[in-house]
Amino acid sequence: MRHIPDVRTGNNLLDALLPDDFGHLLPHLEQIPLPLRLALYQPGELIEFVYFPQQGMVSIVATLDDQASVEVGVTGKEGFVGVPIMLEADTSPHDVFIQVAGSGLRMKAGTMQSEADRSPAFRSLLFRYVQFSLVQVSQTAACNARHSLDARLARWLLMANERLGGGPHDTMPLTQEFLAMMLGVQRPGVSIAAGSLQNAGLIRYKRGNVTILDRDALEDASCGCFRVVEDAYKQLFPANDAAAGFGH
Repeated sequence: MRHIPDVRTGNNLLDALLPDDFGHLLPHLEQIPLPLRLALYQPGELIEFVYFPQQGMVSIVATLDDQASVEVGVTGKEGFVGVPIMLEADTSPHDVFIQVAGSGLRMKAGTMQSEADRSPAFRSLLFRYVQFSLVQVSQTAACNARHSLDARLARWLLMANERLGGGPHDTMPLTQEFLAMMLGVQRPGVSIAAGSLQNAGLIRYKRGNVTILDRDALEDASCGCFRVVEDAYKQLFPANDAAAGFGH
């Protein structure tokens, strides 16, 4: 029996695989940098690769008829980018790009499909993440429609914090321009909401960087949507200690 090295990739899904399954994937994985604003997919373009982020954060953004953009989903080290491939589609209707620079592993889309057919365990892991993505997208839509901007910003900062480390006092490079796009509002609205959270002592926002000062209080200030999404992830991946929480 061939020896498979005990490799920790930093991506929760890959690190949840048994050594034999990971060994089959390893020759097909290419590590690449994921620089800020790199476009992974554009609407209607053929999906050539799927991505397993190790560091950084990916945004899935819908563009409306008036050219306004709003984020509908995010992915970090907890998952993979390329959900349409698992649903037998070869394009995405959304823009998918790097919002916070990092690194990741990529694989040809056709190879992932073949490996998912070969390994029931790998296929199950991927489809559980697909289910999580559906929960995240639907909860984000409900949140954007019903909750205040302050609560939505708090939720979004918590989501980013989970994917970028999850520790107290972590600083995240997030500009007002990006935050406005992610929340589907104008930049003055982001400035007011961020100022409110800063005045309450929950965050520090300076020169395009956000530092979470009091995570527990920030969670209290957010809507319940953050907890719904995080609990869905933990329910779908209960046996995997590395994936039981995004950043913990």
